[in-house]
Amino acid sequence: MSGIARASRIAAVGLLMIAMEMGVAMGQASESQTPKQPEQDVIKTETGDLKITFIGHGTLMFEYQGKVIHVDPVSREGDYSKLPKADIVLITHEHGDHLDPKALGMIRKDATKIVLTKACAETVSGGTIIQNGETRTVDGLKIEAVAAYNIVHKRSDGQPFHPKGVGNGYVVHFDKTRVYVAGDTENIPEMALLKKIDIAFLPMNLPYTMTPEMVAAAAKVFEPKILYPYHYGQTDPNALVTLLKDSKIEVRVRKLK
Repeated sequence: MSGIARASRIAAVGLLMIAMEMGVAMGQASESQTPKQPEQDVIKTETGDLKITFIGHGTLMFEYQGKVIHVDPVSREGDYSKLPKADIVLITHEHGDHLDPKALGMIRKDATKIVLTKACAETVSGGTIIQNGETRTVDGLKIEAVAAYNIVHKRSDGQPFHPKGVGNGYVVHFDKTRVYVAGDTENIPEMALLKKIDIAFLPMNLPYTMTPEMVAAAAKVFEPKILYPYHYGQTDPNALVTLLKDSKIEVRVRKLK
């Protein structure tokens, strides 16, 4: 084999190896960029399983006795083309990371019941407005609206990020199992009125909601059996685990940044 041929063969092999390495690297990158399936928990209740899907941020989905309940569906948090249509949608307030008409349109069907606030009704038609303190039965499920607002954290103009009376948290009764989704709130006095909460979702990111210390203080007031920190952004949820390690509250951390 001539020197020129040998050199050409070496160059060809080198190019092939580079191409193979690039292919592997691209494959790894593609795999790492593939959205992961959201985590799920199944809670046993006296009347059947309650499946919780942790879609992301403040976005959740419950499945119970054949019903699908979406909470604050937002497109950037999940692929709603692959999620089941909603029997009930709960919208806590009008901010864009909780109210997304595009996501709502993808899971809404003719019979879908939407529970929302007055401010949300300015964007979403056909919903049932529930104000703080009201209780409704929607598609067979009892739903209580709980106040959700800021006391401490405020904008530069002095206005709270979430004013009192505008947003809702919700207590959903899955028969005897009571689930509290707090929405965007701080540890407000109204939480002291909550009774027999089995599962709670409390927000934990600054400056919009609570610190881990505030979440721990709130949880100790109404003592849910299971507590999920959610909507926690860059806050370390394990800080809450440490704060409540000596309590009777089981803190479960799921991917809900």
